[in-house]
Amino acid sequence: MPVVTSEISRGQSGKGVGLGLALVSAVAFGGSGVAAKPLIEAGLDPLHVVWLPVTGAAVVMLPLAVRHRALLRRRPALLAGFGLLAVAGVQACYFAALSRIPVGVALLIEYLAPALVLGWVRFVQRRPVTRAAAVGVVLAAGGLACVVEVWSGLSFDALGLLLALGAACCQVGYFVMADHGGGDGDGDGAAPDPLGVIAYGLLVGSVLLTVVARPWSMDWAVLAHSANMNGTAVPAAALLVWIVLVATVVAYITGVLSVRRLSPQVAGVVACLEAVIATVLAWVLLGEHLSTPQVVGGAVVLLGAFIAQSSTPAKAPAEPVAAGGAERELSARGTAA
Repeated sequence: MPVVTSEISRGQSGKGVGLGLALVSAVAFGGSGVAAKPLIEAGLDPLHVVWLPVTGAAVVMLPLAVRHRALLRRRPALLAGFGLLAVAGVQACYFAALSRIPVGVALLIEYLAPALVLGWVRFVQRRPVTRAAAVGVVLAAGGLACVVEVWSGLSFDALGLLLALGAACCQVGYFVMADHGGGDGDGDGAAPDPLGVIAYGLLVGSVLLTVVARPWSMDWAVLAHSANMNGTAVPAAALLVWIVLVATVVAYITGVLSVRRLSPQVAGVVACLEAVIATVLAWVLLGEHLSTPQVVGGAVVLLGAFIAQSSTPAKAPAEPVAAGGAERELSARGTAA
């Protein structure tokens, strides 16, 4: 019995750490728009604002990429997929959608990703999904509709909606691959280091976004001046440092680690808080109006995230463990959980 209690305690502690990391990631990702918008208003193209933090973060993480260069041989598909979907795909599809449909509609469709993650886990991976996780997804999606005020300026554009849905699918890839990277081993019993996966994902994403954004046409002089943040002059370079180090490096590291400690479906619902955090920060720092439906919607998203993170995965049936391998089996199950 003391062993069971110890395992439960460690499991609860790991879940608490995972939830904390997911919240940090949501705050970091949610704060990117507050820093990016003044740069766009100062004269930078939106695609350039996407390319800058990804490339800057890739440079910051370059030493880790060199340290984990063995991943190029062991997990090339994982690295390429993470860079294509989790880094370049989400950003490119989302900003392309913004050029055709309202921001609120694009944001809502992108954050339908938790529901798509739930479908992936249930019907593709054929793993059990708890009722709490499903209820949390429904509440979070409804709350997001209020946060982004989807009814404001709603217009139908087939290509724009498809691009936003593409961003949601890429975000599903982010959660699934983050979980896959921490699951089973690479054949030698070692799971790929998350920092190495993120470093190479950023490098791949930077190369792909370079082709799309064409940074050689960017007005680099904007970064040498100040940007206006709700009447306050802020150095554009300081905003760039924020979106590189916090909104990209910290956001991806804490996000991937949270998925490994929670699960794709639970971490996906907690990630819905990014829209709430982005709205609140825009209200406080940029002076943007926060309406009553947005406040109510934010509360609903919080409720959905709370219900989803309280879910417990179904237990796998017990299997006999060979003599001398009990510690290895217990460690493997803990990693998988």
